[in-house]
Amino acid sequence: MIKLQTPVTDEKCKVGISYCDKILMLGSCFSDSIGKHLADYGFDIMVNPFGTLYNPISILRAIERLSGRMVMDPGTDASGSYGHFTEEDCVRIGAGDQRWCSFSHHTSFARADKEEFLENANATLQEARGFFASCDKIIITLGTSWCFRHIGTGHIVSNCLKHPAAEFVRERLSASEVTEALRQIADLCGIVSPAVGIKPKQIIFTVSPIRHFKDGAHGNQISKSALLLGIDDFLCSLPVDLSMNPHYSADYFPSYEIVMDELRDYRFYAEDMCHPSSQTVGYIRDRFLSWALPPSEKPLLEENIRAFKASSHRKSL
Repeated sequence: MIKLQTPVTDEKCKVGISYCDKILMLGSCFSDSIGKHLADYGFDIMVNPFGTLYNPISILRAIERLSGRMVMDPGTDASGSYGHFTEEDCVRIGAGDQRWCSFSHHTSFARADKEEFLENANATLQEARGFFASCDKIIITLGTSWCFRHIGTGHIVSNCLKHPAAEFVRERLSASEVTEALRQIADLCGIVSPAVGIKPKQIIFTVSPIRHFKDGAHGNQISKSALLLGIDDFLCSLPVDLSMNPHYSADYFPSYEIVMDELRDYRFYAEDMCHPSSQTVGYIRDRFLSWALPPSEKPLLEENIRAFKASSHRKSL
């Protein structure tokens, strides 16, 4: 038989997910898409409590907020703690948009005035902190290693909020900087030394297959390569506790590789030719669940899928 694909062979899942888990998803809009499906299928899940995040540093800063602990940029040894968002965090969106947001949030959090923004941001933060403290698994989707550093504050931002390019310096994280960010995330998640009041977590990393063509074709490939190398270096550095059958604290799911190799055709993309189509998202969802969910829970998944489809059909009538 003629082969029409180059299938990506998954290694056996070392972490996985269960219907018994509380799962936090952070990262690019690919996290939003897959997270919505998992929520629809009955998983106890929270997705992007700060909105969509793209680079490893922004995801690290989000986890700092959730844990209440602060780690400084590489090269410093200072530490501290994070409280709630205050008026100092409020930034008016540019390009004539009069709403308020912060450099830590996606613009979906923007509100008409500071008070409304802070009320919503802090209510969401409070809920997310409780979820983070008790969750079992975190799924992190890295989108790009390109970042924007705000010149006035010196911080890498999660969103430029339509401010002029002159306010930022564009820079790309190296593979070693990605690895260091993931190491700090692992520390905040209690993988190395559990923090008081924080349940130790296991992490599943993946790289978004969405191509950032604003960086150019070559720039996109370099960016994704830094993420892939950074994740691999981090995973290789983790010890394996063979006394726990064995116990793995982190794993990698190859969503990027599946789209690039198995689905190597533009019919699997949306009209912008960069984002995966809904069919592709569904394919990745199914591959992920097949990889991550134990066989004993497949019947429950199938039952929940049937219930969701029946509910969706009734709503459409």
